[in-house]
Amino acid sequence: MPMRRRSLAYRLVRGAVVLFLAWPAAMAAGVVMLRWVDPPTTAFMLRDRIDAFATGERGYAFRQEWRDWSAISPHAAVAVIAAEDQAFPFHDGFDFKQIDKALVDRQRGRRMRGASTITQQVAKNLFLWPGQSWFRKGLEAGLTVLIELAWSKHRILEVYLNIAEFGRGTWGVEAASRHYFHRRAAQLDPAQAALLAAVLPSPLRLRADAPSAYVRRRQAWILGQMSALGGPAILDLMAD
Repeated sequence: MPMRRRSLAYRLVRGAVVLFLAWPAAMAAGVVMLRWVDPPTTAFMLRDRIDAFATGERGYAFRQEWRDWSAISPHAAVAVIAAEDQAFPFHDGFDFKQIDKALVDRQRGRRMRGASTITQQVAKNLFLWPGQSWFRKGLEAGLTVLIELAWSKHRILEVYLNIAEFGRGTWGVEAASRHYFHRRAAQLDPAQAALLAAVLPSPLRLRADAPSAYVRRRQAWILGQMSALGGPAILDLMAD
């Protein structure tokens, strides 16, 4: 009996070690594959649908339609850069200036500002879960590095535009454009693109279909930033 227990314990430990070593390799392979294969869903989308089902939420409708880069208005791409990550064309996955500013704000007791880049948000939404634990942040950082190494900037932005949440059950710019403006993502004008980007920090609280005064102010600020960045011309600076 003791020998059997030791044997079982050995197999369990060995299996845990193999799993620990195999998981990063599997994740790396998945990231590389998604360089060419469009993700059928994300961890955040699955969580959203499971929560709605588990709670029996009435009126919940899941909306998401994938659109390739060429079928998305360049104004939508510029708007999310202006709103979420203005250094996106130039950094390697992390905006250290924004991280430093966030740390300073924290030390001074101010409200913690967001410092996640678009690449970090893609890593989190695809593979991880909400939260601020150091373990999750460590996984996010590793995935961010892999994505920046394996994908082009255009691919990162294409995936982000297709998986970002724009409202309850509304994922991706195509679904958001059809739901709020009754038009395709390819037809979005600058004002509409800026309005969608304005709700990204908190898509369950901020609404594109009934924008508050704050959302309208944010939309106007994003439009100004889009112009200051050079409009769609900034997309030409992103290396493939």
